Amino acid sequence: MSRKKNHITIHGNKIYQNGHLFFEADPALSLKDFLKTAWKHLKVKYPKFYKMDEISKLGMLAAEVLLMGEPHKSWAEEEIGVVLSNAHSTLITDLNHWNTVKDDNNFFPSPAVFVYTLPNIMIGEICIKHKLKGENAFFISESYDEAMIREHIHLLMRQNKIKAAIGGWVDQSETEYLAEMFWETN
Repeated sequence: MSRKKNHITIHGNKIYQNGHLFFEADPALSLKDFLKTAWKHLKVKYPKFYKMDEISKLGMLAAEVLLMGEPHKSWAEEEIGVVLSNAHSTLITDLNHWNTVKDDNNFFPSPAVFVYTLPNIMIGEICIKHKLKGENAFFISESYDEAMIREHIHLLMRQNKIKAAIGGWVDQSETEYLAEMFWETN
């Protein structure tokens, strides 16, 4: 029924496109510095990227590499969906937000941090940047279940809600990160 056409993996300060090394940065770089370095390498003009939390940046970077060559331009904006998942939701950003509100004597909540305390925001950022207006969903699960993501995409395709989709896993914990993203069409 459908075809997985393109696949991106980001882990260990490396980006792989369809199994081939696409970009590599110094393994000693922090995630924050790696994301900034990789984004600059792509020469994308999208200043809003620098205001995002790390997990949204990770998702944006994966989507940017995935959509190089603009495979999504063959469909109407409403025909393209996004279905992603992870295990930690927005835990790191949630902790950053908590640190701004936990002390009554040093209470300084930041709307710029709070806005990223939902994993759906990552999908929203991808959709805004690439003008995608189809169905989308974000699932939280203990581990990456590509079959479940693909099943949901296929369901949306069978219901004629979408004709193409970005699917995958974008996760960040306190010690590691991983983005596995694919482009699928019917």
